Amino acid sequence: MGEYDAVILDIMMPILDGLSVLKTMRSEKNSTPVLLLTAKDSIDDRVTGLDAGAQDYLIKPFAFEELLARIRAMTRKTAGNTTNIFEIEDLVLDINSHTVTRGGKNITLSAKEFDILEYMIRNKGIVLSREKIENHVWNFDYCGGTNVVDVYIRYLRKKIDDDFDVKLIETVRGKGYVLRVGGEQN
Repeated sequence: MGEYDAVILDIMMPILDGLSVLKTMRSEKNSTPVLLLTAKDSIDDRVTGLDAGAQDYLIKPFAFEELLARIRAMTRKTAGNTTNIFEIEDLVLDINSHTVTRGGKNITLSAKEFDILEYMIRNKGIVLSREKIENHVWNFDYCGGTNVVDVYIRYLRKKIDDDFDVKLIETVRGKGYVLRVGGEQN
């Protein structure tokens, strides 16, 4: 099984129900945050789901905006953040407003550039392979195999590093990329 930031499970899935999947995940020490999304709305159902190890429980029908907010809250908790504003050095990324500033200067990023930077800043200090970045940012039907990650990293460097003395994006030869303050180690 791959690495995921969060999992959304429906309790009433065919073959193997969501609670069984959740219990299997937890028995295998998989701590990925899980949101149960279901039509089962009794208090007993909710208690059972949360006691089985789910972080949240959302009843159908639901507002899509609420689902997104709950996912953001779950991934904040997992990453140890209490806000949707991430900072490293003088770089500030705001998830809610989809804005980036460095040294007080607004930086305009494409959607993919923003997604890559968000993934890197959520994992600052951790070396991320090209494959991990591809898997996190591009759709499952993306084939990869090109230097697309390298191209986007070059775009990001031009926008967030070129005009500043402290470089934040570091290449780790043979491993990938890491976002950290000049030479800082974990």
